[in-house]
Amino acid sequence: MASTTLPATMKTLLQASRQSTEVILTTAPVPTPSHPQDVLVRVHATCPCNGELRWAVDFPDSVPAAKVLVPCQDLAGTVVTAPADSSFATGDRVYCRVDAGRAGAARDYALTRVSELAKVPPSFNWIDAAATPLSALTAWQAIFVQGTLDAAGVKGDAKARAHNANIRVLVTGASGGVGSWVVQLAALAGAKGVVAVCSGDGEAAVRKLGATEVVDYRKISTEEWIAADPEARQVDLVIDMIGGKSLAGCWTAVREGGAIISINTPPDAVKPAGLEKKVEKSFFFIVEPLGSNLAEIGELIEAGKVRPVVDSVWEFADFKKAFARLESGHAKGKIVIKVSDEA
Repeated sequence: MASTTLPATMKTLLQASRQSTEVILTTAPVPTPSHPQDVLVRVHATCPCNGELRWAVDFPDSVPAAKVLVPCQDLAGTVVTAPADSSFATGDRVYCRVDAGRAGAARDYALTRVSELAKVPPSFNWIDAAATPLSALTAWQAIFVQGTLDAAGVKGDAKARAHNANIRVLVTGASGGVGSWVVQLAALAGAKGVVAVCSGDGEAAVRKLGATEVVDYRKISTEEWIAADPEARQVDLVIDMIGGKSLAGCWTAVREGGAIISINTPPDAVKPAGLEKKVEKSFFFIVEPLGSNLAEIGELIEAGKVRPVVDSVWEFADFKKAFARLESGHAKGKIVIKVSDEA
């Protein structure tokens, strides 16, 4: 599509204000590239992210005052224009996670950066493509960048797999968008065991993804489960999605000298009073939107080794229902919003 054929305006979702979690449907001008690495993309599908409507209040340093508050940082679409010196061209099928400091993808056209982009695996449709970037990148970086598993294990490297075979992993929110990727990647990398914390109705799904043990949090707490056999059940690495009491309970699950990585809350903030246990690493992090990581994940996708988990798919006009499903806390995988008819 040439730039001369672009419409003057487009449909877009907007967060009503930085202090509000209301999302409205409106129209706006099609964005114009202004950065040397800007890529204009025709959006086909996107996904809301849990908690994103509170980011401006909870993480003000990550949401500049000048940001246009378009939600949904996951993007899957077709390149309209790209820098001449990039590896992308008009018509390329691409996906990415747009940095949280810039407007998201819940609109007909969005701007991303060359460094954020990767080409969509050939076997993927737009729904699967949209469901992948944020969750897969977060899981990859939690396990292999911040965590203690060696990424080379997913490609069969013997030394890496020997290292990973000594590491038991516990994942909270294991049936959710990020958690389902953590389970898959940890299992694929050759972890000694993958303990999935989720509701009982998600057990079959997480076991299919590679979980070796399942803790149904509706029936038993992590602390109680560990207490039944601490030596056998404690883990070397915790990857947390939930925060709060769930994360506090993970302090009983991790071994002395282990690691706790959270995408929700700094683990030290909820460490139980009086607990003397020392860990090698206790860390909260925010994902980096790296296309290079996404390209590695894409190779695994195309090889049939990992896949996204989609909870539900919604028409653009039903965006309020999509956000309500997300806020319910019961989604099993990603919630996808179709933006174009091609999705």
